[in-house]
Amino acid sequence: MADDQMDVSKSSECESTNYTNCSHIVKVFEVLQSLRKNEALCDITLKTDDGTTIFGHRIVLMSASQYFLAMFSNFNESKKDVVSIKELDSTVLQLLVDYIYTGQIMINKENVEVLLPTANLFQLDFVKSACIEFLETQLDPQNCLGIGAFADLHNCLELLSSSEAYIRKNFLDVVKGNEFLSLSTEKVIELISSNVLNAPSEEKVYECVINWVKHKLNDRYDSLPKLMEHVRLPLISLKYISTNVVVEPLLKNSSKCKDYIIEAFQLHALKTQQLITIPQTIRNTPRKSGQKVILVFSQYCDKDLLEICWYDPTTSLRQILTNIGSNDEFFFGLALIKDNFVLAMSDSCVLTLDLSLQSSSLVPLIDMSVDSRNYFGFGVIDGRLYVVGGVGKGSDGCLNSAEVFDMNYQEWRMISNMANKRFDMDVGVLNNLLYVVGGCYDDDAHLKSVECYDPILDTWTSVAEMSVCRSSVGVGVMDGLIYAVGGINESGYLKSVEVYKPSSGVWTYIADMHLPRCSCSVLTLDGLLYVVSGYNDLSDESLESIEIYNPNTNTWSMEKLPKSNSDFVGGLIVDKSVVTKFI
Repeated sequence: MADDQMDVSKSSECESTNYTNCSHIVKVFEVLQSLRKNEALCDITLKTDDGTTIFGHRIVLMSASQYFLAMFSNFNESKKDVVSIKELDSTVLQLLVDYIYTGQIMINKENVEVLLPTANLFQLDFVKSACIEFLETQLDPQNCLGIGAFADLHNCLELLSSSEAYIRKNFLDVVKGNEFLSLSTEKVIELISSNVLNAPSEEKVYECVINWVKHKLNDRYDSLPKLMEHVRLPLISLKYISTNVVVEPLLKNSSKCKDYIIEAFQLHALKTQQLITIPQTIRNTPRKSGQKVILVFSQYCDKDLLEICWYDPTTSLRQILTNIGSNDEFFFGLALIKDNFVLAMSDSCVLTLDLSLQSSSLVPLIDMSVDSRNYFGFGVIDGRLYVVGGVGKGSDGCLNSAEVFDMNYQEWRMISNMANKRFDMDVGVLNNLLYVVGGCYDDDAHLKSVECYDPILDTWTSVAEMSVCRSSVGVGVMDGLIYAVGGINESGYLKSVEVYKPSSGVWTYIADMHLPRCSCSVLTLDGLLYVVSGYNDLSDESLESIEIYNPNTNTWSMEKLPKSNSDFVGGLIVDKSVVTKFI
């Protein structure tokens, strides 16, 4: 080996290393852009209708755009040195050619409406996506309808979806603007017929329809019956209908509109007789805002009242909403059915609260078949309330019987008995199956067994036992898993949590909660598990906190609830729109 030659090999087989110059392409295109600006080595000239000429290199334009690739490969333009680009804004064309050479694009309110369709024509996907992102940031109540129409015209489905969601969320502000008053009949119907509309009350939907018709009364009066078909008059209070709707001159001369008013009065009359068995139509179905909140119900020990607390997980805002009469009943459980009916349960009786009514009150349903069934488990499947186990009256003691309440027929029906007698358990519903978890056999015998009920076959099946006994356990269902949260057993109050996976038939532990707690509500929302209130051995009062579990990180966080002098009954997740009258 020569004296001036280095031996860099560390072994008999020297490995190769690949090096990348990240700035190489940038510098190459900087040179190409400089050449183009100086009209050096350019082999194509683009000419617009206003006489503007833009120079470029075919190979560069073809490499960035399928539009130019086709033009310079297969069409007559492939042999031309000057190509006319018809009906295209010269400023926008210059921006897009600059983008091809630099990878940068300046978007503003003045150019975006021309830039987006042109980028779409040239198949410059990044620029099109940037235009969509820019327009999404510009959405406001004054322009969202126009942006939505623009997105629809140019088949920008992502932008159309974003604008429609914005319109529904900001409905009250949108209908105040001139864009709304300029909509066609078909577009107004499309808007007000949505089942997901953030309208705090149906009165606002009615008012926007009347305002729209009156804006061009001669042209729009004939459309009024078609519009009123989509106003949910039965959801409007009787007082408002009597003082605002019945007296509206536009409605008096329309027989079809009168029919809708009569229907509203009839359905209101039915509500005072049988709350749940009202014939279901689109006009008496509450709208949804798409936003969820947690309602926490508590009961005063010395007062005939239920307290409702509202908690918004997205903002962590919390406040006490209202108190309602509790008919001198002591409740220990809540269920939600048909999105807005709360079922409050106690000692073989069930009372209902319609969250959508203007003046809410508890209305009793028919008592259960088993007399004085208490401390039972319950779950809802397909609009039916299933009640299992509990403690019976007198010598009946601990129960293994079960029954179901059909809301449509307003009757209780016995179903097959569980294999085990149990009370003070909790129930989870997964894949239309009822899972009864833990509980007690007597005051000192806590259970770790779990049973599963199939309502189609009317059969019970034992599944894997939990790792420890748990009574007063909280049960939640999320992403195909059943969570058993806290509870109590012979060792005391628990903060441990375990999860059951039906496909494997195995219970496994996850991270402990911050606090031990029993008799809590376990709710799921947006991929998170919310454990609401409950009790522990540190205090005789209900806990004023919510613990939140993130399965991706296996960690718990905690939020405070408003301080209350009442005892926790239960928590429910509801659509925000059904409780806005309280807020």
